[in-house]
Amino acid sequence: MTTAPTGAVLLSLDGITHAFGRVRALESASLQVRTGSVHALLGENGAGKTTLMRVVFGLLRAQQGVMRWHGAAITVRSPSEALALGIGMVHQHFTLVPTMTVAENIALGGRGAFDPQRAADRVRDVAGNAGLVLDPHARVQELPVGAQQRCEIVKALARDVTLLILDEPTAVLAPAEAVEILRWMRGYADAGNAVVLITHKLRDALAVADDITVLHRGRTVLTTAARDTDQASVAAAMLGGARAPSANDVVNDVVNDVVNDPSGAASGPPVLALHAVTVRDASGVDRVRSATLQVRAGEIVGIGAVEGAGQHELLRVLSGRLTPTSGTCTIPGSVGFVPEDRHRDALLLDAPLFENTALQGAGARRGVVDWNGFRARTSALLQRFDVRASGTDVHARTLSGGNQQKLVLGRELEAARAALVVENPSRGLDFVATDAVHQALRAARDAGMAVVVYSSDLDEVMLLADRVFAMHDGTLVESVKHRDVLGRAMLNGDGGAALEADA
Repeated sequence: MTTAPTGAVLLSLDGITHAFGRVRALESASLQVRTGSVHALLGENGAGKTTLMRVVFGLLRAQQGVMRWHGAAITVRSPSEALALGIGMVHQHFTLVPTMTVAENIALGGRGAFDPQRAADRVRDVAGNAGLVLDPHARVQELPVGAQQRCEIVKALARDVTLLILDEPTAVLAPAEAVEILRWMRGYADAGNAVVLITHKLRDALAVADDITVLHRGRTVLTTAARDTDQASVAAAMLGGARAPSANDVVNDVVNDVVNDPSGAASGPPVLALHAVTVRDASGVDRVRSATLQVRAGEIVGIGAVEGAGQHELLRVLSGRLTPTSGTCTIPGSVGFVPEDRHRDALLLDAPLFENTALQGAGARRGVVDWNGFRARTSALLQRFDVRASGTDVHARTLSGGNQQKLVLGRELEAARAALVVENPSRGLDFVATDAVHQALRAARDAGMAVVVYSSDLDEVMLLADRVFAMHDGTLVESVKHRDVLGRAMLNGDGGAALEADA
């Protein structure tokens, strides 16, 4: 493995073209990554960012163009070849084996007989040197999302990579965890390595990156030093020269002031109701503790929580996907549910879109399936929610992340009439797709639906919610609609104290 001097071009891509059938995902795209730098790769959903990095990592082959590593032209035919060169990639959707331990996951792909002690020692060495805390003996399925993210990074670092590609690394992290990951990647680059950061969070990109490349419809439309640009210029490039939508401006400036908007107050009857609900997991741990909540027709209730506070179990009770251990739960017969991991919990990636539409309510359906009817419903759904696909028969895997999310949200909204529960609605979405999702949620609220939204992004909770609640160690408390107050309530669980402190 060759070591390049700081500032030297480590990776160069020139004229990279790749098509999926008739769809050109990349059109003569270019990119240069320097040693010792963080390089932000930006663009709308479907712009080709992940496709370009999959070419670098050997998951896809460019049909045209040249890739150079340390100045030498190369062709990377597989991830193992990429890792041998010193190129690692952490995907947006984790690739860990949930039932295995951290050490077992990190040892996967290695050579020779598996030695549990040596594997555990390797995790401690790599994680310790990187400043990433991990228990090598913990099972991945029991780890919070932040720890799984660290595991993915350590798995790449254990292969001695010098270029690390991170695809939306902060998408589902709590704010403090996101700050830690950004700080870590800055230190990793400063130590003489390089990072390619794919993100839709423009503030993150401008805060940590040295260089920025923007793709638009598969083409490189902007390459600049981060210090020479700003959010408005980058957003305009992402949109092909158009101005960023106003919703993005609102998100960027959101809300350290108390928001008192009487127009958002709900006046309808309770639709979702919990009373003294407790959820105990298989290990005997109470994940939700005596939670009481009412959500009325025509309001959005926002949930703020750090990872592992019990919010995921609470949302699954509210959506009818989980039966509480004790307490009472009143919900309508059909509640729409949009989970945060659309690949694992919401889509059949290798099935056509019309079959994915049929997933809603499949457990209760009886008789012969009307597939032509589902094709028609899917076609209407694609048009109504601006899901960009070439037809109803294409596989869900071929859609960009934003279009996958709009498909899932549209499917659930079409079926649900009274209530909708949404988990991290804008995970991995650019601001255009985020704005579309937010508009759909507000439209559902305005049509009289009861909506519950959890987001790891507090700004998103504040932007959407009419009322906000914090969860802390399984306990649910109502809070003032104020970012700092809600943040403190998430950490100490005392919404009432927070209210008094800011009164």
